[in-house]
Amino acid sequence: MDVARKEMTDHLLSGRFIALLFILGLVAVGTVYGAASGLRDAAQDATESGISVFLRLFTVNADPIPFSFMTFLGFLLPAVGIAYGFDSISGERSRGTLPRLVSQPIHRDDVINGKFVAGLAVIGVTLTVIIMIVSGVGILTLGVVPEVSDVFRLLTWLVASIVYVGVWLAMAMLASVAFRNAATSAIVAIGIWLALTIFGGLLFTLVAGVLSPVDTANQATELSNARAELAVSRLSPVTLYDESSTALLVPEVRTLGFVTMEQIDRAIVSELSFTQSVLLVWPQLVAMLAITVSLFAIAYVKFMRQEVRA
Repeated sequence: MDVARKEMTDHLLSGRFIALLFILGLVAVGTVYGAASGLRDAAQDATESGISVFLRLFTVNADPIPFSFMTFLGFLLPAVGIAYGFDSISGERSRGTLPRLVSQPIHRDDVINGKFVAGLAVIGVTLTVIIMIVSGVGILTLGVVPEVSDVFRLLTWLVASIVYVGVWLAMAMLASVAFRNAATSAIVAIGIWLALTIFGGLLFTLVAGVLSPVDTANQATELSNARAELAVSRLSPVTLYDESSTALLVPEVRTLGFVTMEQIDRAIVSELSFTQSVLLVWPQLVAMLAITVSLFAIAYVKFMRQEVRA
């Protein structure tokens, strides 16, 4: 696709890509260095218990970095997707280049398809490079070679991360198609991101309270309310990605559903196999993919029906 190739070239040579790569690389090395420092003391105990040390590089945080690489990536990926999608169509329209672009001897849908594919490909390449840097720094720092299952878990998490950022890229492109001003589309996309990320827990609690009110005299209603809140939260891609990342990078996680205290007391600490973890997060991965396809389909139909004036 000519549009996709041109967009990829523009992205790779842009200051946006260089700044993104620098920020991700800097924070990635910092989080891994902090995690490796904290893991040195626990490496022997973890090895004796059969728990993977390599995957802890992505999930453990230590001073002076207050968050793990997994947490950092989960928070930043929506911003990356929005950055590559908020001005994809509205930017062309505001610069007056959209009429000339669609007048070229290409199909009109090549424009929106090429922009989406190029943005997702560039982000995918960036994530792959960053994860390879994290793995390399961790191996050199700890001297721990990942097992085959660790590599498969990491690759699956990479795919899940690309699908997750695709949700926000599609959402940002939908805003870019719906609003003629790039600043407006950016504000709308960022507002949705912040609402789901920062205020999502409060929103889910309020909705669950309406769907399943809590009666203080009946403990069964509290359990029903907790299950309703979990079900509502899974409508958000943020929750779906958090659950996927946790299950893939923390093999001890055996369930993503609601767990009672009795079940926790009776649980035996052990790792799931890679296949079992994939089966555990398969619904979350399919749901994120479905959200991406739905958002992009709406943007696609709306763009194809819009009138482009010279």
